[in-house]
Amino acid sequence: MKHQLDGTDIHIATGGRSFDATGNVVVMLHGSGQNHLTWVLQSRYFAYRGFAVLAPDFPGHGLSSGTPLTSIEDMARWVIALLDSLDVPQATLVGHSQGCLVALEATATYPDRVKRVALIAGALAIPVNQQLLDMSDQALAKAIGIMTSWGHGAMAHMHDNTQPGHSFIGYGNRLMALNDNDALRADLTACNNYQGGAAAAAAIKQPALCILAEKDRMTPLKFGREMATALATVETNVIAAAGHMLPAEYPAEVNAALRAFCEQS
Repeated sequence: MKHQLDGTDIHIATGGRSFDATGNVVVMLHGSGQNHLTWVLQSRYFAYRGFAVLAPDFPGHGLSSGTPLTSIEDMARWVIALLDSLDVPQATLVGHSQGCLVALEATATYPDRVKRVALIAGALAIPVNQQLLDMSDQALAKAIGIMTSWGHGAMAHMHDNTQPGHSFIGYGNRLMALNDNDALRADLTACNNYQGGAAAAAAIKQPALCILAEKDRMTPLKFGREMATALATVETNVIAAAGHMLPAEYPAEVNAALRAFCEQS
């Protein structure tokens, strides 16, 4: 659906169903250089199982206009402003990669607005190599290619897919190319500068779920486990052989774990 927020046209995927702000709202937050298409195998699944889904494109990403946000704190404020604009009193936040940092910050800063939080392939901090930062500014296509390659596990590189008809590498490259040219640089800079993950996790009292990838080369498993350990009430699910792009590579496993978590009273 199309939505106006602070004078900017925002695109939000709702899984093909009309959005109901009074329902069980699940907000899906994409990672660096990504957009709502990260969640193409989750948004419709949850929307057709009784959830009110919001999978927004952050400004300058996907089909949203506007200037990309440059800090995790600004992204967290933006998520809450989005909920305000849609009259959503409380929601479950689901983040992937950078989206985990945004979900942590939003949950800690606005605890009354978040019912529970799910973190997929994330960590408390996501430092970025200076070479990749420079590349995202000076050689965007190359940066996208490197991130797509590193983001997927061995299965994707062998063109062996859990979903028929999918090419994870090709899809990932195309997805990232849909964004504003400045989006990846802004996202990577935001991740690199964010230092609040540990404090945010320590402040969170809501139920949490961590879905981690065994072969994650972007936010390695050991850092995901550190994130889980820092949370007060947490379930942890490690998906064997998976790479960083869990929502695409292993959607059945991700959806099953998320659904069980979101359906808890």
